[in-house]
Amino acid sequence: MAAIKFSRFILKITRWKLIGVFPKINKAVIVAAPHTSVMDFVWGWLGINALGVSPKFIIKKEFFFFPLGIILKALGAIPLKRGDRNNDMVAQMVSKFNSEQSFFLIITPEGTRKKTKNWKKGFHFIAKKSNVPVVISTVNYGEKKLGIIDTIYTLSNFETDIVIVKKNYEGIAGKYPECFTNEI
Repeated sequence: MAAIKFSRFILKITRWKLIGVFPKINKAVIVAAPHTSVMDFVWGWLGINALGVSPKFIIKKEFFFFPLGIILKALGAIPLKRGDRNNDMVAQMVSKFNSEQSFFLIITPEGTRKKTKNWKKGFHFIAKKSNVPVVISTVNYGEKKLGIIDTIYTLSNFETDIVIVKKNYEGIAGKYPECFTNEI
């Protein structure tokens, strides 16, 4: 409850408007876009917490040094060792979804803060294999709004679903709009 009040207070004094309602579900993959700045994490974390959700998120293992690692873990971070072919993050996250009563995982499908045309497929694989919905969230710097846009409860295939996901981001601006590509 304290995190919700704190998050709402910070959003109010910084004049960010919270949009949408988080669905009444116990598990979901939360897609977050655009991802053009480190500040997306700060605003996104405040927004999701203001909606009453305490999500987990995957972040490069290189960030887990003292004291930042302690803070990141407290915020819900799961370290990712990149470049390790034996590290099947999709399988690990599916296992986590299957073993937990309540689990929310935020993923930035762009996979980078740089401009990229092709979004990563991991969020879709995790959601589909875990049989959980995809909640579409945003931090829209153009309108200074953040929160939930939509929820996809039934997934079909990546090519079909990514079109639906990307359509939800039409007209949304990242902190650095030139770094956000929403081409379908």
